[in-house]
Amino acid sequence: MRFFRPRPRSLAGQLFAMQVVLIAAVVAGGAVFAYVSGSARAEETARRQVRAAALAIAGSPSVREAIRTSDPSTVLQPYAEQVREGTGIAFVTIMDPQGVRWTHPDPTRIGETFLGHTDRALKGETFEETYTGTLGPSIRVVTPVRDGGRITGLVSAGITVERVSSQVRGQLRALSLAAAGALALGGIGTYVINARLRRHTHGMNAAELSRMHDYHEAALHAVREGLLMLDGQRRIALINDAGRELLGLGPEAVGRRVDALALPLSLTGALLASEPRVDELHLTADRVIVLNSRPVVGGEQRGTVATLRDHTELQALSGELDSERGFSHALRAQAHEAANRLHTVVSLIELGRAEEAVGFATAELELAQMLTDQVVAAVAEPVLAAMLLGKAAQAGERGVELVLAEDSRIDDGVLPLTLAQRDLVTVLGNLIDNATDAAAEGPLAPAALPVPAPREDDPAPAQAPVRPRVTVTAVAEAGELLLKVADNGPGVGREDAEAVFRTGWSTHGTGRGLGLALVRQTVRRNGGTVELGRGPDGGAEFSVRLPIGDRAPGLPGTAAGGHA
Repeated sequence: MRFFRPRPRSLAGQLFAMQVVLIAAVVAGGAVFAYVSGSARAEETARRQVRAAALAIAGSPSVREAIRTSDPSTVLQPYAEQVREGTGIAFVTIMDPQGVRWTHPDPTRIGETFLGHTDRALKGETFEETYTGTLGPSIRVVTPVRDGGRITGLVSAGITVERVSSQVRGQLRALSLAAAGALALGGIGTYVINARLRRHTHGMNAAELSRMHDYHEAALHAVREGLLMLDGQRRIALINDAGRELLGLGPEAVGRRVDALALPLSLTGALLASEPRVDELHLTADRVIVLNSRPVVGGEQRGTVATLRDHTELQALSGELDSERGFSHALRAQAHEAANRLHTVVSLIELGRAEEAVGFATAELELAQMLTDQVVAAVAEPVLAAMLLGKAAQAGERGVELVLAEDSRIDDGVLPLTLAQRDLVTVLGNLIDNATDAAAEGPLAPAALPVPAPREDDPAPAQAPVRPRVTVTAVAEAGELLLKVADNGPGVGREDAEAVFRTGWSTHGTGRGLGLALVRQTVRRNGGTVELGRGPDGGAEFSVRLPIGDRAPGLPGTAAGGHA
C-alpha cells in the first residue's frame, strides 16, 4: 500500500511565505508606530491649541474690561462661546480668583465652582493638567488674568480626552487602509518576483545543481581567510576581499586566467596544479602566504578552490624563535666550553704552573673581548651589533670564524625610522646563516685556487688547513647602507645565481629554501637591491644596498626570518 507524501515546498515557495510574513510584520509594526506617534502628536497638538486659546483670552483687553463690570458673565459668556466654536476646543471657562464660573458651555453651570486646580494659577503660573470635570476627562490649561499687576480672574481652556481619541481613531482608519494597500501591493510584488525565481530555479538542470553543491562542499573544507575559486579553464570565478588584498588584485581580476595576473611563478604553478596543495608557503611582493587548494571533482575537472592565509607575522615570529634557539644553544655550548677551560686553569694552578694558567685564561678573554670591541666600535646600531655578536657565537660553535671587515662603519642614528629593525635582522641574519652553512660544509682547498706552477727543485708545499670563515661588511654612507656577507665555502654556480632566491631552493634538503627568498622580498620592499657574486676567498658573496636617505622609496614593513 502506497501512502501519499506531500511534496516539500519549493525554495521559491518558502521565500514567498517568508517575504509575505516579513512584509506583514513590517506593515503592522509601521502601523503600530504610526498609531502611537499619531496619538502622541494629537495630544500634543491639543495641548498647544488650548494653551494658545487660554493665553489669548487672558491677554485680551476686552476680558479685563468685562471683569471690572458688575456682571462679567453678560459680556464674557458670548465671547467665550465664540472663541470655543472658532477654535474647536471643548470649553472655555472664565472665573473669578475664588473659582466661581463666569462662563461655561452649559449656561446652567455659570455661578458654580470650577472643578480643577487653580492654586498655581493664583501664583501667576500657567500650567497644564488632565482632570475630570463636568464634561468628563479633559486636557486643560489654567492661566491668570492680570489687570494692573493684580490677578483679577482665571481662564481655563480645554479639550476632552474623548475628542482627542476620536481624532486618533479617524487617523487610524486611514492608516489601516494605507497599511492594507501596502500589504497587498507588497504581496503582489513578492509573488511576481518569486514566480520568476521559481521559473529560473526549475530551469536549472541536475548537473548545474551538482556543480554548485560540489563548489560549496569544497569551499567548506578549504575556506579560512582569502578565498579563490577557479573554473575549469583556470579563470577566476570568485575571489573575496581578503584574497584580493593578499594577492594585490582589483575587482577586474574576476574572469581572467590565473597565468595572466602576474603572480609569482611558484604561486601561479600551485594554483594551476590539479592535485591538492596543503599549507604551502609562497612569497608575493610583500607577503608570505600559506596556500591550501582542493580540486572540485564530479566526474570531470571542474575547477579549484583555494584558500590563502597571511603568514608574514607568524613567519617573522618563527624566524625570531629560531634565532633565539640558536643563541640559547650557543650559550649552552659556551657554558660547557667555559667549564672545560676553567678546569684546565684550575689544573694548571694545582700543578704549580700559575703563569701558564694566567696566560691561558687571559688569551681566551682577549679573543672574545677583541671581537666585542671591534663590533661595538664599528657598528653603533645596537640591534645590528647584538645580532652580529650572537651570530659570531653561533658560528664559533660550528667551527666557523665570523669576521667584521675593517672598513665597516655604521654610526648611531644614521638609519632612518622607515627602515624597520626587523627588516635589517631578516636581511643580515639570513645572509649570515646561509654563509655559515656554506662555510661549515668545507672551505675551498688551497689547491683549488690558482697558484704558480712549481719548479722541479721546489719542495712539496705543505697544505695548511683553511679555517671556515664568514666576512661581514656593514657600511652606511652617501645615503646608502651596504651590507656584504662573504664566505670561503664552495660558492654558488652561475647557473644557480637566480635560482637561489626562489622559494624552496636549497642544498640542505626539503623544508628549507625560504631565507634568501625573504631577503630579496625584504630588500625590494625597502627599495634596495641584492646581488650575488664571488667573494675574495672564493666562496659566495651577497651584496645588499638599501637607501637610507630622508625618505626611502619603499614602505616600512615586517618581514619574516628563515633559513635557506
